[in-house]
Amino acid sequence: MNRLLLLVPLLALVGCDQVSSTTPATRTMRATPAPTPARVTARTTAETDDPPARTDPKDPPLRGREVEEPKEDPPEEAPPIPEAYKPLNKGKTIYFEKAADGTRRVHLMTEVCLREGPLEVFLCKLNTKEHESIVHIDADAREIHFALVAAGATPGRPAQFVDPKTGKPDYKPATGTKIKVTVTYREKGKVKTAPANEWVMDKVSGKHLAHDWVFAGSRFFKDPERPNAPDYYMANNGEVISLSNFPDSMMDLPIKSSKDAADLIFEADTPKIPPVRSPVLVTLEPVVEKKK
Repeated sequence: MNRLLLLVPLLALVGCDQVSSTTPATRTMRATPAPTPARVTARTTAETDDPPARTDPKDPPLRGREVEEPKEDPPEEAPPIPEAYKPLNKGKTIYFEKAADGTRRVHLMTEVCLREGPLEVFLCKLNTKEHESIVHIDADAREIHFALVAAGATPGRPAQFVDPKTGKPDYKPATGTKIKVTVTYREKGKVKTAPANEWVMDKVSGKHLAHDWVFAGSRFFKDPERPNAPDYYMANNGEVISLSNFPDSMMDLPIKSSKDAADLIFEADTPKIPPVRSPVLVTLEPVVEKKK
């Protein structure tokens, strides 16, 4: 019933030191004394390891000077949201589009949370897997799921690692409707759109991600101790759009991709990704075969 209530409104549509002076030596029969500190100071810098003397007392010290850390680029502004995109949640981070040609898309206002390093996820839910995901979103992944269904996508199943009947290892890739993912963002003030694949590098091939994602559908969990509570959507743990195979991914790659840290094969293509905290509109378009 909870799922139907969420799906109905979606179907309706179908983010210098001074040198001391010296006193002339007096005539004496005693041995010449050792040089005073003043005489030592008068030596040229070429005879010592000391740094060049400062000529301006306002100059900062040459030793012990703090090194400034490079400043991060400021985040870009959000790309524009067309009026034709209908918000589906109060936070206005999920939008639905029904184009004039009948094409239906789901748009997600996300934010860049990581620009470099190994990746397990492309898009995660806010406050979950930001240490290994490029963008995150403040939204319920369950609502994204139902929006994709309204857009014509059919959920398949997440990756399988063990045969449920025998309990023996048996890998099967994720299945479901293929989803074309694009990113719209600003770069130096200009709005740009690119395939999400171009933000992900395959360390094995040395090229960008060569696969599209599929709508695996994650899983719904019924809490036996809270029978009246809505079913929990497991992708809310963080795996909204995955790069490593997880049994709870909403969207995953239809290839074998380890989630073990030592075996991660994908990493962020830093130069292509906007500064951290930059808003990015992620578009999900189901690749649905038209009926003949």
